[in-house]
Amino acid sequence: MSKSGQRIASTGEGRRRALRRWVHTALGILPAIGVMAVLALGIGTPNVSFAQTAAAPAVTVSAPLQKEITEWDEFTGQFAAVDYVEIRARVSGYLTEIHFEDGQIVHQGDLLFVIDPRPYEATLASMQAQLGQAQAQVDLATRQLGRSAELLKQGYEPQSNTDQRISDLKVATAAVEAAKAGIRSAQLNVEFTHITAPLTGRISSHRVSIGNLVTGNDSSTATLLTTVVSLDPIYFNFDISEADFLAYQRSTAKGNLQSARDNSVTVSLHLTDEKGWPHEGHLNFVDNQVDRSSGTIRVRAAFANPDLLLTSGQFGRIRIPGSEPYKAVLIPDAALVSDQSRKIVMTVGNDNTIIPKVVRPGPTHDGLRIIRDGLLPTDRIVIDGLMRARPGTKVTPQPGTITPQAEAD
Repeated sequence: MSKSGQRIASTGEGRRRALRRWVHTALGILPAIGVMAVLALGIGTPNVSFAQTAAAPAVTVSAPLQKEITEWDEFTGQFAAVDYVEIRARVSGYLTEIHFEDGQIVHQGDLLFVIDPRPYEATLASMQAQLGQAQAQVDLATRQLGRSAELLKQGYEPQSNTDQRISDLKVATAAVEAAKAGIRSAQLNVEFTHITAPLTGRISSHRVSIGNLVTGNDSSTATLLTTVVSLDPIYFNFDISEADFLAYQRSTAKGNLQSARDNSVTVSLHLTDEKGWPHEGHLNFVDNQVDRSSGTIRVRAAFANPDLLLTSGQFGRIRIPGSEPYKAVLIPDAALVSDQSRKIVMTVGNDNTIIPKVVRPGPTHDGLRIIRDGLLPTDRIVIDGLMRARPGTKVTPQPGTITPQAEAD
């Protein structure tokens, strides 16, 4: 055989040997691949699932917070002065003096305006002169009556003359009383020309300048000169709905709340730029009827205002007690789940299984939701990781803490 033939024969033999080695290797790998496929697909282990072999998801749990609280109801209202007075002229005349700066604090009795008093002083002098004339007539009538009575006793004068002297004395006496009344009226008019502050408070701007003629009388058509409002204490007016008012009445009847009409209910308030409830006062008035048009009733509270921070007309937010102090169950709003019209809380049982509980939530307090019914103080509720909590599934609970927002701040 030639060399070329030998090379061809050896090459074919080598290919056959390589093919046999590849077949043997493939046959050895196939069982391993099959075992892996069986394990991956769960073939041969029907009671084990992939979900069961995975680790239980972690959630944060905590017992509900128990705290003694008082429920509060909040309302928006407006401040109003305890006393508000419109300063109007009571006599007519030219305004001659103004004795205050616009917007300053004035005290009761301080002189504010002066209306030219000279015409009224002249009238007063005239009334005093008339009183003198009337008094002189009384003296004359008295002497004449005395003489007439003596002559009547002696029979030298008729009874009719004596009666005339008695009538003259009565007329003169009446004239004296009329003159005295005229003097009192004139004195009042002179006093009215000097207008003083009727109360202590803050005065507004003057509405009439010096030199203007003002009209005075005892009606609302008299010239308005300025206004004065008291500052300390100050009222806060707000309206509550008929439903809330009825709830308060029923709670008061049961003894669960103090009556708002006995001035003993303590309330607190804050302004629009304040946090917390820094101002304390008390309710001092509840109106006697519900407004038919709005279905609300007017309530009023009084607050001390020594630093004059509170101003009539300002708005604020007031809270009044909606319950007596009691121990409440509190949870975060994030722990509540909505199921149509129901509210549900996910709890973790002793075997670390998720158990949903239907609850009845109330208002918020310190950033937490009051739970009125449905939870026990010993329940472990899910406060974080609700997306991983499914009813009936196992979880890995991790301890957490519920902190009121007021304490967290």
